[in-house]
Amino acid sequence: MRFVLAAAVCLLITPLASAEEASPGDQQVHQYFQAETASITNAPLDGIDSLEAWEAKRGEYQQKLREMLGLDPWPEKTDLKVTTTGTIERDGIVVENIHFQSMPGLYVTGNLYRPAKVDGKLPAVLYVCGHGRVKKDGISYGNKTHYQHHGAWFARHGFVCLTIDSLQLGEIEGKHKGLHNDKYQWWTNRGYTPAGVEAWNCVRAIDLLQSRDDVDPEKIGVTGRSGGGAYSWYIAAIDERIKAAVPVAGITDLEDHVVGGVVSGHCDCMYWVNTYGFDYGLLPAMIAPRPLMIANTDADPIFPLVGVARTHLAAREIYKLYGKAPNLALTILPGGHADTQPLRIPAFYWLRKHLQGKTPPITDVALPKFEVEELKVFETLPEDEINTKIEETFVAAAEPAQVPATRAEWEQMTGQWKQLLVEKSFGGWPKSGESGIRSGEKSETKNWQVSSSEFSPQKNISLPLLSFHAKGSAGSAPQNGKLVVVDDAGWKKWSAIAEAAEGTLPIEDADKYDAIYVLPPRGIGPTQWNQETTPEIHLRRRFLLLGQSHDAMQVWDIRRAAEEITRSTSTEHIDVEASGEMAALAIYAAIFEPSIGDLTLHEPPADHREGPYFMNVSRFMNLPEAAAMAANDLDAPRVIHTDNEALMDYANRVREKVNVPVGLPVETQPVRLK
Repeated sequence: MRFVLAAAVCLLITPLASAEEASPGDQQVHQYFQAETASITNAPLDGIDSLEAWEAKRGEYQQKLREMLGLDPWPEKTDLKVTTTGTIERDGIVVENIHFQSMPGLYVTGNLYRPAKVDGKLPAVLYVCGHGRVKKDGISYGNKTHYQHHGAWFARHGFVCLTIDSLQLGEIEGKHKGLHNDKYQWWTNRGYTPAGVEAWNCVRAIDLLQSRDDVDPEKIGVTGRSGGGAYSWYIAAIDERIKAAVPVAGITDLEDHVVGGVVSGHCDCMYWVNTYGFDYGLLPAMIAPRPLMIANTDADPIFPLVGVARTHLAAREIYKLYGKAPNLALTILPGGHADTQPLRIPAFYWLRKHLQGKTPPITDVALPKFEVEELKVFETLPEDEINTKIEETFVAAAEPAQVPATRAEWEQMTGQWKQLLVEKSFGGWPKSGESGIRSGEKSETKNWQVSSSEFSPQKNISLPLLSFHAKGSAGSAPQNGKLVVVDDAGWKKWSAIAEAAEGTLPIEDADKYDAIYVLPPRGIGPTQWNQETTPEIHLRRRFLLLGQSHDAMQVWDIRRAAEEITRSTSTEHIDVEASGEMAALAIYAAIFEPSIGDLTLHEPPADHREGPYFMNVSRFMNLPEAAAMAANDLDAPRVIHTDNEALMDYANRVREKVNVPVGLPVETQPVRLK
């Protein structure tokens, strides 16, 4: 099932550039994003044509959704340690100031609103807060105080409503922005997203509500706006105990996020780690056939109307398969991105209808009734809190691998790692690449013939490739070559030599080869896009939303360059040289590309914390394991020349143990650029 709703996005938060100003790199990456987004639009709903087909896949999708939130394996449900620190009664409403621990040390602060008089069990609403900071004199009162009017309204109308703080804007201030502000790129490697913490806090909040004597455990709903709208989607999709949901201004589709660029208006708490390349229509489909109202405004710049409508259309088909089309509603009201009274009324109506079974007219408005100081939970913040460092432990990093006891064990270990890399880190690689190297201008230096070529590692990507052929070998196919993978500084150095047709090639062993090839992977040199800080950050985030990472796609570029060079020259192997993060990319390219020979690596990182950044990789391996895989391939072992002993220690110990054929040493010695 595929739907197209065409209209102009009302606001591009960080457009790549105007048509007049766009560089070739900007134009290329924009075309790439358009094509890649189109290829996964409505995934995984596209092609579902029966309820049986959907039900057969729904469990798998729910498990994958939990995984992409960092909730696989499912965390242990430890003692909540619910604590009430104060109670207020006013105008027929009782507010309990509470905190609980969703896991040991992970505190959730909240206000629980209930009627002063309770007869029997009441339906309950979990209200999850958006980004409404309330801070006075350096003290955070939590965004729960900003959204207090919602809880008060529900309590006045016969609900128990638990309003909980989010991780970043709670009384204990954690982090929602790691990729957004570029301070914690390693979140990508860990497969961590604060959306997972928010989802888990919601799961435990439902546990709390169900444990109360005044709550009907079978009548629990959820609502929230903006960030709270997003968390409403996640908890309703992964937890069947939610019986009705009203996410407000909390979803749009990949086309808006990636092509339209609205990702730059959102912090990381809005997104799962998109390992499987799913579009956001999956979330409402996962809630079907339970009652769901999607609420939005018509001029919201970060949740554009067109994408909201496309998401609704995709989910509507799933509701139709259940015969429950009336259980899905779309409410659009005028306005921008704001918590307005007109948006609240439909949410109140929907939850009353589906949790209380009645729809009387809504005649009163939701207004704040308490001073924020009255709603504060902690007098003193707990010393054992892990909120401020939860990103370090919420998704566990792999322990360093043990040295295998036998060759068979090593073969099994490397096979498992390769499979995990393909499924969890490099799932965005295309099935195959484009073919052919297109030669361009030629020139000569004193000792080399220089050719400027292009090749396409995949559709919609075209990269430059410099080649330096020794004059003594001119006219014949190179017998041995080296591929030098460069960053921006390296590309400037090599291209200056090519342009001036003079200078010494900046590698020490050039005279060993009759051909040197120079590759700047995508985003470097001529394909460089806007390098202003904010656009560059959010361009990398767009790759992640496509189930890719920029660094992972650069590994693909290196693989394809090596493959094309050896194919076009009829040689078996080509050696590779690189520096810094490019050296680490070359290691991973060698793991998957048999045409890559020996490696010369200058100052490579020894830990993925320093880069490069691939989705989920740190959950199962680190760079020393990758270097060992590249060096100790049982079919084609390689020599690795490097100055990083820490990187190669594990590879050396593996080689000693498994007795790789031909006994090639893994060298650890300084190799410097001239």
